[in-house]
Amino acid sequence: MTPCRRCARATVLAWLIVLSSCVARAQKPALDSLEFKIGQMVMVGFRGLSVADTSAIVQDLRQRYIGGVILFDYDVPAKSPVRNIESPAQVRQLIHRLKQIAAEHSTLPLFVAIDQEGGRVARLKEKFGFQRTVSAAYLGTQPLDSTRFYAARIAKELASLGININFAPCVDVNLNPENPVIAKYERSFSADARQVARYAEAFIDEHRKQGILTTLKHFPGHGSSRSDSHVGFVDVTAVWSPEELMPYRTLIQAGKVDMVMTAHIFHSGLDSALPATLSQNVVKRLLRDSLQYKGVVVSDDMQMKAISAQYGLETAIKYALLAGIDMLLFGNNLDYDPEIARKATACIKQLVADKVISPARIEESYQRIVALKLRLQSEPREAKR
Repeated sequence: MTPCRRCARATVLAWLIVLSSCVARAQKPALDSLEFKIGQMVMVGFRGLSVADTSAIVQDLRQRYIGGVILFDYDVPAKSPVRNIESPAQVRQLIHRLKQIAAEHSTLPLFVAIDQEGGRVARLKEKFGFQRTVSAAYLGTQPLDSTRFYAARIAKELASLGININFAPCVDVNLNPENPVIAKYERSFSADARQVARYAEAFIDEHRKQGILTTLKHFPGHGSSRSDSHVGFVDVTAVWSPEELMPYRTLIQAGKVDMVMTAHIFHSGLDSALPATLSQNVVKRLLRDSLQYKGVVVSDDMQMKAISAQYGLETAIKYALLAGIDMLLFGNNLDYDPEIARKATACIKQLVADKVISPARIEESYQRIVALKLRLQSEPREAKR
């Protein structure tokens, strides 16, 4: 080979190395990049019993680095029984593939969440081949051992599928027996706040033995409400009681809280303008400062009408981040928008660019999320101990 050809070949090889490096960086962004941190703050729902490279959720994982997904059994907008859940084997394979895709760009595990409270709020149903569950209301009438038994069964099943977050237990105190979203669906353990805390702790303990994270909901308490925040504005000013904070205070002090989910309820005594999810008074001052909670705060579904019918997407995200929300949940199952993750991450980026949200504020949430994800990697299940 002549010297000129050798030089030409060396030049081409050099450019190929540079190009390969650029592609690798595009596929695996630095974990300290703002783009990656913003993506980790978003959790979305999606359609599909399986996923292909063209699936919207796959693009969200690969291009927007979203931190989590949530599974549903029924597609509400489509009024279809086909969503994400068909059988144990299918769910296991779906989750395995989603985690594989997430691992292409990050060593952090993907949050895979589900609402498996038990009873009427259970996405893994017997008709799909899963174990029978019972409601919190039923468990509240039984000895505490019953809660331990059913919670352990739920947690073991979640672990066997690869699900690592249960959006449960519901620690709303059943103060209004006519409540259309808590009492109606038997989601509360009791009208006694102390009993709610005891039974919730047993539920949490059994999940922790299996390495499953749990989520207290719906802060600062939805049990006294007269209406449903899924369908519209909910004002609890006249009915909310401070005793609804008691389960949170007790469990936080006991070190039993992995995540807290905020409610979209409005209380003029707590904030004269904004619902809880968007309120600094509720999230920063009440939950973090007063109750001394240091962990991850996740919003309830940002597409619920109590938020989406009152605020535009950018405004809702702005107030949620200013309030101190760490993860924004878009269930994508009240309205379906395959672009919701792209829109949400773009909104956050723009808020940072406009200096409405500081990079330091993003960093706060990112560090809490990382700490929680690292726990998933470091805490073995009881069966392995």
